[in-house]
Amino acid sequence: MFFERIPGKEYPKEPESRVIIRFQDCDPLQHLNNAKYFDYYFNAREDQVAKLYEFNFGRLFRELGQSWVVYQHQIAYVRPAMVSEWVRITSRLIYFNQDTTVTEYYMTDDNRTQLKNVLWVTSKYIDVRVGERVVHPPTVMDYLETTCLPNVDFHNWNFNERIREIKGSLKAKS
Repeated sequence: MFFERIPGKEYPKEPESRVIIRFQDCDPLQHLNNAKYFDYYFNAREDQVAKLYEFNFGRLFRELGQSWVVYQHQIAYVRPAMVSEWVRITSRLIYFNQDTTVTEYYMTDDNRTQLKNVLWVTSKYIDVRVGERVVHPPTVMDYLETTCLPNVDFHNWNFNERIREIKGSLKAKS
């Protein structure tokens, strides 16, 4: 089983990871290299999903020969993440349908007061054996329904407005 919903269990919709920016991932100005944001985000999400939802990507791939492939990225570099800085990475599923997901990621400073980066990743679900898009199987749909952030009108969201909203929510918390 790739995912099994436990009745009555509350599943977090906005998991967060705390990570340190590694020297090897930074440019000569000591900023996190733009391409490395993707590694930090994808590694954090993989860890969060395995720990919080016990979703097994490897098993899904081995047993069904299916997985998600990135279709589109939308990214904003708001403030640099610096070498040896502790940061927080939040990820959340904000949209899904029969064969597509959109995951929102954002990075803040350790105190959650400064937004560093925002990323939207649109992924398509495919059968890797034939390289074609397929519909999410029932178990995967159950996982997506369980973990998706509720009450999101994704089709009416605007990426730049989301950046402002996230910034505003950080100031409200501080």
